[in-house]
Amino acid sequence: MDAIVWAYDLTEALLADDLPRRWAHSQGVAGRARALAPILGPDAELLEAAAVLHDIGYSPRITDTGFHPLDGARFLRNVERVDERIVRLVAHHSCALLEAEERGLRDELEAEFPLEEPGLVDALIYCDMTTTPDGTPTTTPARVAEIVGRYGPDSIVGRFIRRAEPEIHAAARRIADRVTMVGPAA
Repeated sequence: MDAIVWAYDLTEALLADDLPRRWAHSQGVAGRARALAPILGPDAELLEAAAVLHDIGYSPRITDTGFHPLDGARFLRNVERVDERIVRLVAHHSCALLEAEERGLRDELEAEFPLEEPGLVDALIYCDMTTTPDGTPTTTPARVAEIVGRYGPDSIVGRFIRRAEPEIHAAARRIADRVTMVGPAA
């Protein structure tokens, strides 16, 4: 539980004042992660910590490359006592390799941060891509459409998210299927 409290405190410190909507989104993503605890077992706390931290790379205080998964992971890598698995999840959240490719940063991301276990990667995609910028639940098609609308279809983010869309929907379906197999949380 200490890792979760620490993750919330750090994310709030980095996002709440400068980027309050991003802070709301991060809290919503973490709430979705918490709800997945029945299918995650011992990795539940790890996913919740990664979920709340996933967008810290947007903080103007730590931005370096302008690619938030890489900036966030590099920052976390240099923070004492952060679980390496959390760092890898932040680095690779929501199909980040595809966006890194669009930005010419794929080789750097792959070299610095190995991929995490696929089930956790799916879970973080599900949490992020079923949460609006304001932190409320949504569907993956609505979320992708919102991102394209916000950034524009010809932007780096717009192109990346359209390329990632099939995997986003597939990951969300895999998690929804696991939730259905386990049943509602007690």
